Formats: sequence, C-alpha cells, structure tokens
Amino acid sequence: MRFRSTRPETALHPAPAVPETMRSVVYDAPGYAEVLRVTETAVPTPVLSEVLVRVVAAGVNPIDAKTRAGRGMSASVDSWPAVPGFDVSGVVVRAPFDAHPFPVGTEVYGMAAFPRTAGTYAEYVVVPTLSLARKPVSLSHVEAAGVPLAALTAWGLVVETALAHQGQRVLIHAGGGGVGHFAVQFAAYFGAHVIATGSPQNLEWLRELGAAEVVDYTSTRFEDVLADVDVVIDLIGNVSDDTGTRSLDVLRPGGLLIEVPTGAWPGFREAAAARGIRSTDYKTIPDGGALATIARLLDSGAVRVYIDRVFDLADAASAHSELERGHTRGKIVLRVSDD
Repeated sequence: MRFRSTRPETALHPAPAVPETMRSVVYDAPGYAEVLRVTETAVPTPVLSEVLVRVVAAGVNPIDAKTRAGRGMSASVDSWPAVPGFDVSGVVVRAPFDAHPFPVGTEVYGMAAFPRTAGTYAEYVVVPTLSLARKPVSLSHVEAAGVPLAALTAWGLVVETALAHQGQRVLIHAGGGGVGHFAVQFAAYFGAHVIATGSPQNLEWLRELGAAEVVDYTSTRFEDVLADVDVVIDLIGNVSDDTGTRSLDVLRPGGLLIEVPTGAWPGFREAAAARGIRSTDYKTIPDGGALATIARLLDSGAVRVYIDRVFDLADAASAHSELERGHTRGKIVLRVSDD
C-alpha cells in the first residue's frame, strides 16, 4: 500500500530551514521559449494536505511548452509571472503533520497542481499529498523527474482505458516519445501485441521496449500494412499527416480510438462513430497510488525511463526549444539542485 503508518517519533529528519525566496523560472506572458527567465520568487506556503518539496529535478513535457506558448492550459493561468512545470522529484521539507505518510526527509516524486499553483521549475514547490509517491529507489532524481506525467498518462491510456490484455492488438503512434515509450512498455507488460510507429533511429529501441511490430512512418503508410487493430493510442492527431483519420482504417469494427492531444482532431468522435468505432479523449490524472505502482515496476526492471537530455534550471528556454524541435527520445529533464 502507498500510505504507511509513521509514528511522530519515527519522522526521518527534523524540518530543515527553508529560505523565504528561491530561484524560479518564470514567464510574464505567453510567447516563444525565450520568454522563460530565471528570477527570485517567494517560496510557496503549503496549506491543508499539501507538502512542500525541495526540487532536485523537474521534468519537461509538451504541455509545458504548449501552455507557455499560449495554448494547452494557458487560459487557466490567472496570475503573472507564472512558474511552469508539472513533474517533480525531490525531498519533503514540510509535511502537514508529524505522522504524515511522507514525513520530512522523504524522497518523493509526483505532479504539482500547475496552473492552480506555481509549478516545478523552481527550487521549492507545493504538491498535493494525493499526487505524490515515494521515489523509486533505483532511480536518481533526474531519472525520476522524467516519469510522473508521461507515465501516468500512459498508465491511464493503456491500463485504465484500453484495458490492455493478452492477445489484444494495440497500435501506439509516436512510440518513442515521453508518453509513447511508457505506453509501449505497459502494453507489452500486460500481454498485448504492441505495434508502434516511430522514426528510423527508434525502431530497434522500440523493439527492445516490447513492441512486437514497428512501422517506420517516414517510409511506410501504416494503414497499408496493418489491419484488425483493437486499440489505437493516438499521440499525434490530425496535426501531422492526418494520423488520426488514417487510424480509423486499421481499427476493427467496434475497436477503440483513444485521441490524446487536445484540439489535434476536433471531429474525431463523429468520424469514429460513422465507422462503427468507439472513441474517447483522455486527460492525465495525477494519482499517487498509480505512481507507487509504477515505482515498483521501475524498481523491478520491468519498465524503464529514458532521459534524452538534461538541462540546468537556468537553461529552461533551451530545454523548451529542444522539445519543440521534435523527435525527442523519451524525456527532457531540468536539474534544479543537488541531491
């Protein structure tokens, strides 16, 4: 179980001194990556069940860049300057009560509630208790910071929505990306026959992750070589070569299309229904319980995270630019502080 009883006298460490201000990456209005800058901001104060975490590393996700650019969750940012970022791996420095399941000194990973609160591109962040889990012991903080949002998205897609199982044929578009490389592994772990689309340099790697079939999207139209697919996990949509619409051609009648990127194909429900195909969109649930399960899979070696590049906090703009160039294998991470 994720929560374990902790008597007050067994708390790991006395509460350390926490400064009043911290280094943070902020932006004053939506724009290109260059709007991100480093400045001093106030250390946030946790309330109710929130935990204050000293950030060691922060993951960089496509939704971070989309929101910074004025898309994604930008409409929900209601105060400026804003500190972006969802993924965090770090150490608890303030817990709501002595016997809290994550006492002071606990190494944790999880998702902040950006944009409702300041994000993780900072030296400290407040995180809801239910969005945290203990960091996988076999991973460094940099590795762990690449897990939460991508792995939770993949878990929700593969395990909770597709109900991956033995013999099921699952096609995953963009299998080499942050969400994709976890989705391939989860689907294979639960026995599905995994088919992944990817670039030429990722094909052998996708096989290593568990894909039974791989399709080089640069040279092959997947609809020309695939049929009778049970589930398509579409991490691209119609913004690139009508990937979503073409996916309907490979799904069996009654199959399931899971459309992930927001706004990438507004009419997918109607198009799928006209073909006798079920469909749904998906939004990530920051579930600490699922993260605890994922941590066990990571520690067992059944699943692994791939970190493509690591940038210092001050280079967040460069990290966003790199992400927006596309073709990232796995994840990009910001190193915020020492372990």
